Amino acid sequence: MLPRQQLSWLGVDVSRVLHLAAVFCLTCVLLKAIQLYHRRRELLRALADFPGHPTHWLFGHFLKEEEVLDKVEIWAQKYLYAHPLWFGSFSAFLVITDPDYAKALLARGGEKMMLSAVDKTCLDCVSPGNGLLILHGPKWHQHRKLLTPGFHYDILKPYVTLMAESTNVMLDKWEQLITDGKPVELFEHVSLMTLDSIMKCAFSCHSNCQTNRSVEQIACHDAVYDLCLMVHQRLRIFPYHNDIIYWLSPHGYRFRKVCQLAHDHTDKVIHERKESLKDEQEFEKIQKKRHLDFLDILLRGQGGPIFHH
Repeated sequence: MLPRQQLSWLGVDVSRVLHLAAVFCLTCVLLKAIQLYHRRRELLRALADFPGHPTHWLFGHFLKEEEVLDKVEIWAQKYLYAHPLWFGSFSAFLVITDPDYAKALLARGGEKMMLSAVDKTCLDCVSPGNGLLILHGPKWHQHRKLLTPGFHYDILKPYVTLMAESTNVMLDKWEQLITDGKPVELFEHVSLMTLDSIMKCAFSCHSNCQTNRSVEQIACHDAVYDLCLMVHQRLRIFPYHNDIIYWLSPHGYRFRKVCQLAHDHTDKVIHERKESLKDEQEFEKIQKKRHLDFLDILLRGQGGPIFHH
C-alpha cells in the first residue's frame, strides 16, 4: 500500500490535471463561441441589403423538412431578385432567383464576393477536402488553368450530341413507362441520364447505364444518390457543420464509406482509360486530336500515359 502522504500528493496531481483539462475545454468553448459570434455578424452584414423571411433563433429557416421546398418557392415570389437562406444561426447563403440579376452579379466578380461573404461551411459540406469547388487563391488558379483547355468550344460542341443521345434514351424509356397511365418518378431517370452523359463527356466511357445497369453501376448511382441526401442532412443539422463531430458520428462514418464507393468507381474508370492509352492505335488517335477531352487533360497533368508512352 502507498503511504498516506503519497496518496495525498497523488490526489493533488489528479485534481490539478482535471482542473487544467476543465480550463482547456472551457477556453476552447469560449473561443468557438467568439468565432461563431463573429461569423454571424459577418453574415448579417453581408446579407443586410437582402430582405428575407424571419428566422428561428436556432434552426434558421429549416424547422420542418417537408415544408422547405414550398417555402422556398413562396419566398422566391415574395422577395424579388434574391433572398438569404439560413441553415441554423451561423450558416447562410444567398438564393438568387432572377437570371438578369445573377448575370449582373457574376459579371462583376460576384462569385468571389459571395464566397467570401457567405459562410464557406456550405461548400465544405458539399465537397470536403481540397477539390476545385472550394479551392481559392493561387492553387485554384493553377488547377483552373489546367482544366481550361477541356472547356474549349471545339471540345464542348460534340458533347451536345452525346448529351442528346443520353436524353433520347431517357425519353424512349418514358414512352414505354407511360403506356399504362400510371405516374412516373422522374428523379431516378434524370439521375441516370446525367450519369450517362458525364461518363461519356468527361471519361469517354459509354456505360449504357440507363438500359443495361451492372451491379457496379447500380452501386455507384445509389452512392451518389445517398451522398446528395447526406449532404442535405448535414446542412440542416447544425452540430454536423463541425468536422470533428460529423466524422465521429454514425452519419459521418456512412458518408466516408459511400464516398469511398463512389471514388472507387471513378478510379476504376480512370485506370481503364490509362490502360487503353497504352495501345498504339489509341495513343495515335489522341495525338492527332487538336484539343484533348477532359480526362486526357487530367492524365497529362498527372504525368500519365500521354507523357510517358
